[in-house]
Amino acid sequence: MRPSIYIARSLSLATVLMALGVSASLDDPEIVIETTFPESNPFGHVVNGERNQILLLVENKSDKNVTLQSVAGSFHHSETGTLIKNTSSLAYGIPLLEGSKLQIPYSFYSEFKPGDLRLNIWLEHTVDDDKYRVTAYDSVVTIVEPEPSWLDLKLLSTYLIVLAAFAGVTYTAYNAYVPSQKPKRKRPTQVSAPIGPVTASGSSGYQEEWIPEHHLKKTKGKKTKPDSVAVSEESSSEANGTEGKRTRKGKK
Repeated sequence: MRPSIYIARSLSLATVLMALGVSASLDDPEIVIETTFPESNPFGHVVNGERNQILLLVENKSDKNVTLQSVAGSFHHSETGTLIKNTSSLAYGIPLLEGSKLQIPYSFYSEFKPGDLRLNIWLEHTVDDDKYRVTAYDSVVTIVEPEPSWLDLKLLSTYLIVLAAFAGVTYTAYNAYVPSQKPKRKRPTQVSAPIGPVTASGSSGYQEEWIPEHHLKKTKGKKTKPDSVAVSEESSSEANGTEGKRTRKGKK
């Protein structure tokens, strides 16, 4: 056989295969997907360590009933397109009738360095025994760290542990390097008891040892008669007066 015959047959076979591929692509059910982030994430950021959610509005524009099998995704380098990591696959198994719409959520997690990555999400569905894949989302997203919150229990426990450790180290260093000073006890003042006899005049008494000496000398220089002596002298004078009067009357 001539080489031209082989070339002609190969060309015809390629034409047949291309025709089959075009017909297969034309027979694919028309599934349109509109992807949006929730209202709580208007900028479409992907937060590390948290559950990120994206909403897929699936519309079946074909004349066949399809079954939504699963949704999956992957992260790629924003410039080179190199695969970094696949996201989790979420199975649904929900039938979607012809001409109908259905919104389904898809959740995934991220543990990457903050920056820009390309996120690719696809939907797999089946018609009878045939499986198809439709791209739902393919765009660059920004990876961010979660915002700190005072109500975060993990963060609060970390702060408490750090503060307790710091307080323990500070207390140990203080006791090791700062000498402890014991407070001086004040001795109680002893009141000396009065020495010698206590003299009192009238109803109120006094202690001579508490009176300066020059005052004591003045008081001792002036001798005063006691009340009892004065009373007796007055009574005797009165008695003498009465006796004198009596004698005078006798002489008359």
